[in-house]
Amino acid sequence: VSHHPMLIACHCEGRGWKFWGDSNLKSKFWGQSIQVDPVGVLTLEFDDGEIFQWSKVQGLVEDAKGTKVATLVGKWDDSMYCSFGDEVLKSKSSFLTENSTLLWKRNKPPPDPTRYNLTSFAITLNEITSDLKVDKACEFLTSTFSDLLISSFTFVLNCEYWSSIKGKLPPTDSRLRPDQRHLENGEYEKANSDKLRLERRQRMENGWKPRWFRRDSEDGTFRYLGGYWEAREQMKWDDCMDIFGEF
Repeated sequence: VSHHPMLIACHCEGRGWKFWGDSNLKSKFWGQSIQVDPVGVLTLEFDDGEIFQWSKVQGLVEDAKGTKVATLVGKWDDSMYCSFGDEVLKSKSSFLTENSTLLWKRNKPPPDPTRYNLTSFAITLNEITSDLKVDKACEFLTSTFSDLLISSFTFVLNCEYWSSIKGKLPPTDSRLRPDQRHLENGEYEKANSDKLRLERRQRMENGWKPRWFRRDSEDGTFRYLGGYWEAREQMKWDDCMDIFGEF
């Protein structure tokens, strides 16, 4: 729903439930470190009226008075620490203090590391469940890309079979980005040229209005307006801008 600042909204529903929410990242630079706070509220509502709401972890622990008593700091690909008190917030030169406690540390790489050093368990986290089936047109291709350590579901998202639904997608779908497609095809000069063109076009825009979402209030959560699946069924995208086209 927004590029600057980067703000993402989502909505999905199933039998007996609805889920929606939005997410934004607010960042601060502290010399040798960066503070990133995920902001947003996620909501799960059941047909019986029961509602659950939660926010992303910010890495800060506060007491009843709002005083920060602990901070989660470190690098996700190296080591994570817990620092007590507010020394971390006061220090702009380092995120570690004398009171920092090591929570976990990355293990040494295996003798024969894989391409991305992912564990088998990490790969399965992005796999589809057994009751969902991979399209037969792409099933035979997934085995040839096993060395890339991506799940079969992840692979088919960008498989050639998706051309069958291309006409049903709005012109704003990210899978239609020409620079992204050039990059995937190994056409790096074309990819860079199109990326620069899209960036220039984005800077020329004089504001935007989200098509499928609207905020409840000035600081509220974005809610789905409806109409997307109906427009997709009719392949009618008159109200969507051709953001990837020429200008």
